[in-house]
Amino acid sequence: MTAARPAGLRAFYEDPAVPVASGPERGRRQAAMLARALGPEPALIVDVGCGDGSAAAIAGPLLARHTLVGLDWSQDALRRAAPRLGHVVRGELTDGGLPLADGAVDAAVFAEVLEHLVDPDAALDELRRVLKPRGHLMVSTPNLAAWYNRALLLAGVQPVFSEVSLRGVHGRPGTEVVGHLRLYTARALREFLVAAGFEVVRVAGAPFHGVPRPLRPLDRIACAAPSLASILLVHARRR
Repeated sequence: MTAARPAGLRAFYEDPAVPVASGPERGRRQAAMLARALGPEPALIVDVGCGDGSAAAIAGPLLARHTLVGLDWSQDALRRAAPRLGHVVRGELTDGGLPLADGAVDAAVFAEVLEHLVDPDAALDELRRVLKPRGHLMVSTPNLAAWYNRALLLAGVQPVFSEVSLRGVHGRPGTEVVGHLRLYTARALREFLVAAGFEVVRVAGAPFHGVPRPLRPLDRIACAAPSLASILLVHARRR
């Protein structure tokens, strides 16, 4: 999403085979949070880093009364997202690269993007610019301190979601390389958003579809304590 991303990373994210989401449950929970926050009045929502639009398609029924626009820097992703979203626009996340006026949108969905960014500070500055005062920001990102990552670290194992290479998985469970550059705990994400000019309204958790099936009930239980959940969901508002 950033202009500063090296060419190798751009090529990596253009590959349709690269996983782009943490599972449908995250999309449903995040959409439900946003629908409650927006209320009945029609609103303009931008899905920044919409990818192929699969997550937006899951959220669509819960946000049907609102206008949802997909934004991404990848032309290939936008071509795949267009049939699911209807409205798609190309844009960057730095230096005023989003093709939106200051204070133009009611809400921004920023799902599964933050962990991929070279410059997350510039990204939040740009999101804050396009949001209306008191506009809503919905962030989701993997949790570095997920319940199983705490156990893995104690055993000297690389945490799930972390990456040491774009060419292969080393030292952690799993087989898919997903290009994560940054990881957050609930506390770090909250502090980061506040420092960027947002008020954190709520932090919630979501399960991860990659958890082995026998452990999925435990992963759902962990969502009750967001600091332990697989995926962090944050509702923030522009100050």
